[in-house]
Amino acid sequence: MYKSIGILFVAVGLSAPLAAQTGPPLNFQNSQRVHELIRAGNMYLSLHDALALAIENNLDIELERYTQPAASTELLRTRGGGLARGLDFTVAEAPTGVGGPLGPLVTNTAAAGQAVTGSSVATNPIELGALTEPLDNLSVAGTTPPSTGTPVPIFDPSLVGELNWTHATAPQNSLLTYGTSALVSNTTIANAGIEQGLATGAQVGLNFDNNHTSLNALTTGYNPFTESNLGLTVTQPLLRGFGMGLNRRFIRIAFNEQKISSLLFQQQLIATVYGVVRLYTDFVALTEDEKVKEETLAAAEKLYSDTKDQVEEGTLAEVEMTRADAQVFSARQDLINARGLRDEQEAILKNVLTRRGNEDPEVESAHIIPTDVLTIPAQDQVRPMQDLIVEALARRPDLGQAVLQIENSRIGLQGAKNATLPEVDLVGIAENNGMAGAVNSFAPGTVAPGPVGGLGGALDQIFLRKNPTYGVGVQVTLPIRNRIAEADLARDQIQVKKSEIRLRQMQNEARLEVEDSLIAMRRARSSYEAAVQTRKFQERSLEAEQAKFDVGASTAFFVIQYESLLAQAKSTEVAAKSSYVKAKAALERAMGTILDDNRISVEAAVKGRM
Repeated sequence: MYKSIGILFVAVGLSAPLAAQTGPPLNFQNSQRVHELIRAGNMYLSLHDALALAIENNLDIELERYTQPAASTELLRTRGGGLARGLDFTVAEAPTGVGGPLGPLVTNTAAAGQAVTGSSVATNPIELGALTEPLDNLSVAGTTPPSTGTPVPIFDPSLVGELNWTHATAPQNSLLTYGTSALVSNTTIANAGIEQGLATGAQVGLNFDNNHTSLNALTTGYNPFTESNLGLTVTQPLLRGFGMGLNRRFIRIAFNEQKISSLLFQQQLIATVYGVVRLYTDFVALTEDEKVKEETLAAAEKLYSDTKDQVEEGTLAEVEMTRADAQVFSARQDLINARGLRDEQEAILKNVLTRRGNEDPEVESAHIIPTDVLTIPAQDQVRPMQDLIVEALARRPDLGQAVLQIENSRIGLQGAKNATLPEVDLVGIAENNGMAGAVNSFAPGTVAPGPVGGLGGALDQIFLRKNPTYGVGVQVTLPIRNRIAEADLARDQIQVKKSEIRLRQMQNEARLEVEDSLIAMRRARSSYEAAVQTRKFQERSLEAEQAKFDVGASTAFFVIQYESLLAQAKSTEVAAKSSYVKAKAALERAMGTILDDNRISVEAAVKGRM
């Protein structure tokens, strides 16, 4: 018969567990600034206001705010001896939007100098991806996770305890052993210990074990009796698993991850700020283009009225009325399309600048009125290309975090290299033992008087070191082959090389972005200057043709042609201005200076402020 009642408990840590930072509480309400900017049903919005709203409300930025607390949990975990779980290196770009007046949603492809024979038609923005947010994965480490290498000790101490009572009855086949045909024992075990891993790789355990036993035996010298043991065991690896640098490598990786998380937030902030600048610029351009279309419609309606008067007077053929009427409807269709594009861009902009989008009825019903205008400076103050590239490589956070990723991969190589070594462990033990009990009056012979007593007697023997035990030894494991560790090391070394190639690609892309942005700025400036001259000449041409028409020397057909050319020239001028502003913002992004150029503090943005 066997009965047992026991309790096993393990208390991890010697103090209260540290509460990990979980980031700010979730909040899906728009910031107060959203409502302060709405007056009489309109949201009066400057670029500065738009950037402030994005920092306060944009969910891509809000999502990235939780990467930094996640990196703090990495440090907490690795300090306890755990592995780093890794970070999310995904950065979301703002939606592309519908573009400017000559953007992808406008299928009007009439070349300069040709009359516009039909209305421009808007294409579905969903089909062109204008509403989606492209994702950039900034990881250079690849999709295959690196090997963990040699395991590190658990640095958090553990208090281990056991309390157990057992009643056992065991039949005996001889009376000579215990003097009874059925040995009955009652055993109480009360053990406690503490275990701790050290940065050198050593495992240290201090155990205090107690065993109180009572028997019905007639042959034992003491019954009941108590056995106690206080022992220290130290196991120190000498090859595999040895060294503070090796066993603290995940802590160093976690420190780098904290830096990476800050750079990822900065990169997300750059992506969103650039996206807002681009969306706002296109919105201003679309608003200006809408005014161009309104002016064109007004001119077409005036031409229709003038043509009607001349037809009624008999100075023009009636066919001219038909042409003028067609021009009115064509201009009206262009205005409808321009307003539609503006409304679509407005909806996208609201979604980027608010937390609730069109769920908020006040925001949904408000019309955005841009308070900034598109301007081009008289001349560009641009430094030499090579100086810009050097600054970009030094300042861009996406490149900085990539360098830290490679550094972490190299730190991880320590574990992979160490795992290929044989296991050689130095083991040392030191114990003090004690035993005491009541003399068994039924036991034959004489027993020694020393162990007489209870738990106190056993503890007295332990602390006076009456029964010491010492030992030291070496444990060796020499694998004949270690193909797993060798393959992991080779794979990790290959991955580091691939990461360095990816970093070089990112650096080359950064150089190209700087160069391309400069080219785009120069092209946009030249296009703007040409568009201004084209618009001026078209205005003069229209004025001359209108004057001829007024005296009956021209027809509505020619006036319509010049009105269409002027409308296209005005739209081209607006598009060239917006292209310049966007190219300048692209250069600021490529340089990594767009936050400074817009007076945005990263530290304030982390807290949701401009």
